Amino acid sequence: MKLNPAQQQAVTYVSGPCLVLAGAGSGKTRVIINKIAYLVQQCGYKARHIAAVTFTNKAAREMKERIAGTLGKGEARGLRISTFHTLGLDIIRREHKVLGLKPGFSLFDDQDTLALLKELTEDELLEDKDQLQQLIKQISDWKNDLVLPERAQRIAQGEKEVLHAELYARYRDHMTAYNALDFDDLIMIPTVLLSSNQAVREKWQDRIRYLLVDEYQDTNTSQYQLVKQLVGERARFTVVGDDDQSIYSWRGAKPQNLVLLGKDYPNLELVKLEENYRSSGRILKAANILIANNPHVYDKTLRANLNYGEPLTVVTANNEEHEAERVVATLVRHKFMNHAKHKDYAILYRGNHQARIFEKALMTNRIPYKISGGTSFFSRSEIKDIMGYLRVLVNPDDDNAFLRICNVPKRGMGPATLEKIGRLANRKQISLFAACFDPEIEQALPPQGAETAMVFTRWLVELGDRAQRGDTLEALKEMIRGINYEDHLYDTSPSPKAAEMRMKNVSELYRWITDMLEGDDLEEAMTLAQVVTRLTLRDMMERNNEDEESDQVQMMTLHASKGLEFPYVFLVGAEEGLLPHQSSLDEGNVEEERRLAYVGITRAQRELFFTLCKERRQYGEQLKCEPSRFLLELPQDDLVWEARQKKPSAEQRQQTGKSNIAMMRAMLNKK
Repeated sequence: MKLNPAQQQAVTYVSGPCLVLAGAGSGKTRVIINKIAYLVQQCGYKARHIAAVTFTNKAAREMKERIAGTLGKGEARGLRISTFHTLGLDIIRREHKVLGLKPGFSLFDDQDTLALLKELTEDELLEDKDQLQQLIKQISDWKNDLVLPERAQRIAQGEKEVLHAELYARYRDHMTAYNALDFDDLIMIPTVLLSSNQAVREKWQDRIRYLLVDEYQDTNTSQYQLVKQLVGERARFTVVGDDDQSIYSWRGAKPQNLVLLGKDYPNLELVKLEENYRSSGRILKAANILIANNPHVYDKTLRANLNYGEPLTVVTANNEEHEAERVVATLVRHKFMNHAKHKDYAILYRGNHQARIFEKALMTNRIPYKISGGTSFFSRSEIKDIMGYLRVLVNPDDDNAFLRICNVPKRGMGPATLEKIGRLANRKQISLFAACFDPEIEQALPPQGAETAMVFTRWLVELGDRAQRGDTLEALKEMIRGINYEDHLYDTSPSPKAAEMRMKNVSELYRWITDMLEGDDLEEAMTLAQVVTRLTLRDMMERNNEDEESDQVQMMTLHASKGLEFPYVFLVGAEEGLLPHQSSLDEGNVEEERRLAYVGITRAQRELFFTLCKERRQYGEQLKCEPSRFLLELPQDDLVWEARQKKPSAEQRQQTGKSNIAMMRAMLNKK
């Protein structure tokens, strides 16, 4: 497919900084792929000097696949296509000595961070979940704004912020002792390093001579600065973004970074991609008119490449159960009439809590569906705990796994003990596990602490030895019994039922391990080390499998739908207080909610249905609902409000019934 003039301009402009303002469905990924090919084939760039950065693994994977089809393997060798966080991780790995990190540093996920902060703040926050979440958000915001603990303590105002700054410093000290990093560190640390160390900065600017950034409107302060440090004075870069699709301010994203770019780079070339290849003219017109209600620095209007299309339908239901029934009935009828597949349909909602009723209605009607963004088996805390033990059994030097399990269940190896073990391990350049066997452990810890650490690690060594040389399955059973894990689940779960479910998950994992150790007709028996590696990868594979094509109705939040497209979309719950969401209305942030509605509308290729309820149950009471202001902002000539249609007469209903039966007979005869 030939590039249109705007796409061509975006691809061939390489002499300075370039901002591509890419509307929904305007072919931005094509521009990035073609530009990389143009840089390599026409401009003499080596692929190893080009980096393309995006926000999700899925987008990076898709880009890699497409560039492999455009450039040969030879020409594409060394090209970096990754997420921001993977690029940051790469910089940290290569510069760990400058940063004072041991090479095998650990990565903490949000559950690891929560567990550590819970223990570190026991006296101040008393394990209060809301206060812990506020602290986590504050630390994340500071890191995203490149504020280190010392500065946070200087600028903190009010009692709560002062406490948060002190706890931030405590958290940083423990992470340093553990040789561990969290998600936000992967951007903050390289950014701070590049801005403060000229030699490292020049080395990376020489490595990455042309940088492309996708979804630029989603960058936060630290990501903006990281880009700035990498491109340097030369400023050879292309960023692609759409201010109308910036829906992540709650995660620190700053759409104003698009504006800042023009100030920081006065010679910035602006290219607008306004031709849409995804949606019908009517859907686009509605999206344009809706988003025009938001203020804009850069104006753009999407033009449809397709025909004008069907009117947009607004379905009114009595309550949420009726809403789900109406959606499923409409979907079944529509699929039959249009010879469509289940995967052609998407049900988009503002919040995950809306999914349950639709899920039930689809199940009742035996319609296959898939919910994006559900909890993966491997992200459950009980599975991560047992996997942590297994990882240490096969590799005692896995610091991250050791940190997860050493105090689960509690055995007196809390943060203070671990910080001392961490310092000893850092000084000796050994793992935390090895530090517990080091003769100096008795000087580093009080007698009771040293005894606990030595007994625990000795038990793990003996268990690991039995698992490898003797009866592996018996050793694993002994491990779960030896730590009294079932009691731990009953102590830490909200109810006995929840503890029982979690123990069932552990049994399920044990069953998988048994199958893999014993092997079957298709797979040879594995060693425990092979099983652990395979299961660690399985979570990633599970996430990758989510992208596999299967014929299922897709269900997801509006946030999760960004970047996707479907022939037919149901945008459900189009009511005041739901979309726009009440919390955003209270914060005066209706513009972001409008952008979210815009994202939902522009997912639809051919037809779009909105649904709303007259009443909805909330906090145990039935509340009257008002149509969303966004519905009222759409061009009413292009909307069909079903509730406002005249009821057909008995004669018309009879006629419609006859013609439907005739049509069904004709279709069945064809088969």
